[in-house]
Amino acid sequence: MPKRKLKTKPLIGWREWVVLPDLSPVPMKAKIDTGARTSTLHAFGLSVSERDGVPWVDFEIHPVQRSKAQSTEASQPIVGFKQVRSSTGHSEKRPVIRTQMRIGPNQFDIELTLTSRSEMGFRMLIGRSAVRRRFVVDPGRSFLTQTSERRLNDQRTTESS
Repeated sequence: MPKRKLKTKPLIGWREWVVLPDLSPVPMKAKIDTGARTSTLHAFGLSVSERDGVPWVDFEIHPVQRSKAQSTEASQPIVGFKQVRSSTGHSEKRPVIRTQMRIGPNQFDIELTLTSRSEMGFRMLIGRSAVRRRFVVDPGRSFLTQTSERRLNDQRTTESS
């Protein structure tokens, strides 16, 4: 029987810079949380409406933590709603959108629930359904992708100017 060649998966840390190119060109810091099933994006001013019989959500994202700089307004069709229980035990029904996400050189579709994460430390939480079969997560390291390295270098350059 011929041996199957195993494809090595890219290594990511528990924190990574990600880009959601359909929503904003600005990289945002995300927490990789393999304990969470779904991925969540912190959204401001959520407004659900219907367009040609299809539910849509309008919202604003602030990719930079603790800042309204580089905020972006977005509008996406809703692909469903999910009942999600937060880490505090609170349960809420959240709209789900599908969009592209880029981590380093890897770009793929992802389903995101939208909610207010203002009390949380990260603008985005990436759950295990998004990383399964795509990445190996090193929980002891952070910012391992090319996008992350580039973003950190940009920050250092800006801070030293």
